[in-house]
Amino acid sequence: MDMLRLDLFDPVISGNKWYKLKHNLQYAMQQGYKSILTFGGAFSNHLIATAAAAQLHHIPAVGIVRGDDGRELTATLKACREYGMQLHFVTREEYKHKDEEDWLARLAAKFDKPFIIPEGGANEQGRAGAAAIAALIPGSYTHICVSLGTGTTFIGLRNALPVHQQLLGFVPMKNGTYLKNEIWMAIEQDKDQNWELYDRWHFGGFGKWTDELISFMNGFYQVNHIPLDMVYTAKMMYGLKDLLSEGYFPAGANILCIHTGGLQGNVAIAAELVYKSGI
Repeated sequence: MDMLRLDLFDPVISGNKWYKLKHNLQYAMQQGYKSILTFGGAFSNHLIATAAAAQLHHIPAVGIVRGDDGRELTATLKACREYGMQLHFVTREEYKHKDEEDWLARLAAKFDKPFIIPEGGANEQGRAGAAAIAALIPGSYTHICVSLGTGTTFIGLRNALPVHQQLLGFVPMKNGTYLKNEIWMAIEQDKDQNWELYDRWHFGGFGKWTDELISFMNGFYQVNHIPLDMVYTAKMMYGLKDLLSEGYFPAGANILCIHTGGLQGNVAIAAELVYKSGI
């Protein structure tokens, strides 16, 4: 079993984030947009990656943040501001409208001709960028494992990988297999096979963790010297461990895991980890 270390690409625009943002930023600049507007929560990997990438390309960025701005900023949001991102807070109820055209039009009118990138880079440009990851994966691997939130990377990979390579998605949310229908609609017809989603290893839900998960992360690092993030990759690797012990994979399987980065998500448990992690 091997791991594709996308987390080593950049300490902030890490893992799959750069791939999902690359085509979005190129499109925004080519089409003459004057800024970027995107969405995320207080600990969002996507927000901080967008802030850093926008600064790198000298494009003003606005982050629409779910939650109350009356509380002290998280380390993630502080870093977003340091990268020059303007933070605009909306209530959780308002945030539910983030995919509605009328609401988005009213929101965009408050800023300087922004190109809107959906949460997690979940659009055509994001999927096209994620598809480029497939070029890094040799055809000798029979099973490709990746964690997912919006499904953007998963869709891009399934559309780009040969159909003989099974793609396994590990969803870190409770009842996360609701994504199946969205993924099915976005996958190209001739590639709609040989993929599966698992949500058994959510450890309480998105962004949640247990002592057992932290112990696993520390043990994994001590053996492999690879840091995992508790939101996505740790849950994927824990699930993969269970699948291996359950005999899920056939004899001769050649497995590749994709490390999608996001180590800044460990800031809440940094004191409990044996490795340095966070912003």
